[in-house]
Amino acid sequence: MQVADETVVTVPSTGAGRPGDPCVMVIFGASGDLTKRKLIPALYNLAKDNLLSKEFAVVGIARNEMSSEQFQDMIGKEIGDFATTKVDPDLWHWFARRIYYISGDFDDPKVYQELDQLLTQVDKDHGTRGNYFYYLATSPSFFSVVVKQLGAAGLVNEDRGWRRVIIEKPFGRDYDSARALNKEIRQVLDEKQIYRIDHYLGKETVQNILVFRFSNGIFEPIWNRRYIDHIQITVAETVGVEQRGMYYDKAGTLRDMVPNHIFQLISLTAMEPPVSFDADVVRDEQAKILKALTPMTDEEVLTRTVRGQYGEGLVKGAKIAPYRSEPMVAPDSRTETFVAMKLFIDNWRWADVPFYLRTGKSLPKRATEISIQFKRAPFMLFRRTAVDRLEPNRLVLHLQPDEGISLSFGAKIPGPVVQIGGVNMNFNYGDYFNATPQTGYERLLYDCMLGDATLFQRSDMVEAAWHVVAPILDVWEALPPRRFPNYGAGTWGPPEAEELLSKDRRHWSLCE
Repeated sequence: MQVADETVVTVPSTGAGRPGDPCVMVIFGASGDLTKRKLIPALYNLAKDNLLSKEFAVVGIARNEMSSEQFQDMIGKEIGDFATTKVDPDLWHWFARRIYYISGDFDDPKVYQELDQLLTQVDKDHGTRGNYFYYLATSPSFFSVVVKQLGAAGLVNEDRGWRRVIIEKPFGRDYDSARALNKEIRQVLDEKQIYRIDHYLGKETVQNILVFRFSNGIFEPIWNRRYIDHIQITVAETVGVEQRGMYYDKAGTLRDMVPNHIFQLISLTAMEPPVSFDADVVRDEQAKILKALTPMTDEEVLTRTVRGQYGEGLVKGAKIAPYRSEPMVAPDSRTETFVAMKLFIDNWRWADVPFYLRTGKSLPKRATEISIQFKRAPFMLFRRTAVDRLEPNRLVLHLQPDEGISLSFGAKIPGPVVQIGGVNMNFNYGDYFNATPQTGYERLLYDCMLGDATLFQRSDMVEAAWHVVAPILDVWEALPPRRFPNYGAGTWGPPEAEELLSKDRRHWSLCE
């Protein structure tokens, strides 16, 4: 695909291009995988790109007993394994001197007293101006605990700087618990202080959905039910649950992926054009889509949803054990590792356009994509030619592992006979913009430092998403699965997933 030489700008942050505000990032759960694999490498990338304030520091909090110096050494040894670019020793030395650590339990008030004292000292040493944001990289059971303790210690009062809290998913495990969690944290925090993070929204292609839709005159007018036949969203993983069995066997794929990652992709794909890129203006339009997703009746859950659990199989030539034999998974587990469903959006633009979703573990290929299939052109012109059918045009937004966009269309094959061949035009971010690899957290951390909540979920969005999922959870819990496991590792899920589309005379676009 031909692309102009000018750089395409993604959704702009307030003050995009300038360094983030002076601040301290406090990480609860700092000894976990998320910190070393994603958060610290993302902060390093921001520093490398001059988007991190010179007046910046990090405070890690976890149960593990160690000093700040020991924590610095541990992070320093790990950064080389997880950084997305080569680590510059001088830059890392500057960064490491700004890392501190506190050990203790998240429900212990003494930890927050110690944190208050340390933050006061960090402000003096690094000029962070009393601006703090807290990242809750903890078990969900600690979300409200940490927020309440921060409130009790006066650490979220904005009398001498801004205070923000980033909360990881899952935000609740159903509609009632999500509402309860929202209520609990709103007793301590204003909505503008709450940043519910979904790392999928940090991916370049996800951010580019709005730019692609609303800045291109050839696509914006046809992004509706008159021209689009259906939309597919696939989030496929080759890995199993690995060491997450304790969490995953209680959550399952539906809770883990659908009301957050996938519904966020739907809202950005289907929303009406906002009047500006202001955070609440964009999120108002996303919320309208989530509220327009039609909840299913009990009968529709049985006919429009599919659940599966992987058994033994091969993924990329490697033998995979069944889900039920994974560590910390019940031997008779009824937890799903695969979900597919058919949803509708009850509004004027998308009336009668099906949205097909699927996501699962131990599938043949790691890929996340949004596939927009347009309606077929009329065939009558080609009745007396060698052409026997017209293939629909398909636009695919690739989110991972390779971020880009592809468009398929038909063209005449050279020769005296009228024949049509399929053509694919592909745009890759890495090929055109010399994009350096990122963790996916850079943009989100940067936006939090600037106070731009555009890419973070609001409370009404969270509750609207769980409202759609609630009937499915209820039916699945009331009716145990007929047979688990029902698909082999390395396949595209149970046969019912293909039947979900084939009975509508459609098929999954990514199925190889």
